[in-house]
Amino acid sequence: MPDCTELNVWGELVAHQKVMRAVSMRTLFSGDTERFQQFSLMVGGIFLDYSKHLVNVETMNLLMTLARESGVTEATRAMFNGEKINTTENRAVLHTALRASQCAGRDVLVDGKAVLPQISEVLSHMRTFTQHVRDGHWLGYTGRRITDVVNIGIGGSDLGPAMVTQALRPYWQTGLTAHFVSNVDPSHIVETLAKVQAETTLFIVASKSFGTPETLLNAQVARQWLLEQAQDEKAVARHFVAVSTHTEKVKAFGIDAANMFGFWDWVGGRYSVWSAVGLSVALMVGMDRFEQLLAGACEMDAHFLTAPLDQNMPVIMALLGIWYNDFWGAQCHAVFPYDQYLARFPAYLQQLDMESNGKGVSRNGKAVRCTTGPVVWGEPGTNGQHAFYQLLHQGTRLIPVDFLAAAESRRPLGHQHETLLANCFAQSKALMLGKTAEEVEIELRASGLSGEVLQALLPHKVFPGNRPSSTLLYRKLDPYTLGALICLYEHKVFVQGVIWQINSFDQWGVELGKQLAVSIEQDLLESGHTLAHDASTNGLIELFHALRDGGE
Repeated sequence: MPDCTELNVWGELVAHQKVMRAVSMRTLFSGDTERFQQFSLMVGGIFLDYSKHLVNVETMNLLMTLARESGVTEATRAMFNGEKINTTENRAVLHTALRASQCAGRDVLVDGKAVLPQISEVLSHMRTFTQHVRDGHWLGYTGRRITDVVNIGIGGSDLGPAMVTQALRPYWQTGLTAHFVSNVDPSHIVETLAKVQAETTLFIVASKSFGTPETLLNAQVARQWLLEQAQDEKAVARHFVAVSTHTEKVKAFGIDAANMFGFWDWVGGRYSVWSAVGLSVALMVGMDRFEQLLAGACEMDAHFLTAPLDQNMPVIMALLGIWYNDFWGAQCHAVFPYDQYLARFPAYLQQLDMESNGKGVSRNGKAVRCTTGPVVWGEPGTNGQHAFYQLLHQGTRLIPVDFLAAAESRRPLGHQHETLLANCFAQSKALMLGKTAEEVEIELRASGLSGEVLQALLPHKVFPGNRPSSTLLYRKLDPYTLGALICLYEHKVFVQGVIWQINSFDQWGVELGKQLAVSIEQDLLESGHTLAHDASTNGLIELFHALRDGGE
């Protein structure tokens, strides 16, 4: 496969972008009464409006050609078929299989073994366990039922379940509260333990290897805290379960191996919420709703696998991202959920996108010749309007935006939801339309200004507009819709990685800092010996000792 920049269509897109720079979205809308219908589609209960983009039919045709010539269709089939597309780790990539049972998906073989029976076995184990906790059959060491669930993990073992659990807050079982601990900063575990009682708290330790340093440090603190109150080692088995594949380490910790929930090396951490890593989700909302989450994702999987490229929602979103990232010089992508329950969704997408596509080396080991993954960021609306929207509207950077909103509020109160959506729709309209100098002048004259005062103020109130955005609208945020939404972004990221010819499923970039931290930690623990780091690191270590030893 040639580098994407060597394809003829890449050069055509470069030339086309120069033409589109002179095109106004106002003109695109005024010249095409069917633009909204033409540049929108509905899948899995999610409606995507991408009409407010700097694209026309020719743009989309060129982008679709780029997808075809980059082998998106073939790569998609390879992933769903269980081929080892994660080449640097020699692994299949089968998070799609985790939800296949919810829509009668065909089985997939990995190393000659069928995976759906394995998945079904874990789902059955999760159902039995979560039901025992939720109905009060699983009791703590004093015989009291569980009231708090603390998930201890990091990365995908935290971001996924934390985001989904918060998003599905209206479905939580009464009397059960979820907490998530990820940071090795002791403040995180200490403050969490202060909120719960030992005799009614269940801890989930989520670590595939049961050796992740941050997770194990926090788990050991929680274990010691429990034993200080229970005074009985047997209490550990009543208050700790594991999501892991390392039976001996789990048993050594004191967890009954019967309460270990496994998953597989073909499930990447940032794609693992569909597996037993989602145990905290299942505990809070019940296994039926957890499987609805899987079913929503499964519908999006089926759409992604079978829909033509030009009618394929993940493909369209991916190509729009590449259009701005590689041809307009946009360096970031903003995601603004006008849905408080999705407050953690941008943080989740940061890992999904930036850990997957933050790569500078192609699959063939050569330096990439295009710009890859953007910086992903965002906050819930309307909060962001009073913080950083100024930069979006009048700043010098082009920042494509995704707006997400539900037509139906989970917590209706007066007309506040209509106010919320009015702001969402208004922001996408304002980004697209902007405000011309002529419109500002009319407005200022109507307010009584004229002459030098008007001319001095006028340029400050002009909005350039022509700023691109997508709007994703759904009826309400239920488990099914959430599953489809997460899956949509998963496949968007995958398509972009295919076109850029990078491996979206490894994360070697996180390793170096971990390795260096080992020796630095020893120097922080022991003072008074010669340091062998660079001058800056040596200086910081020495200052740390001076500040710490100096007291308050």
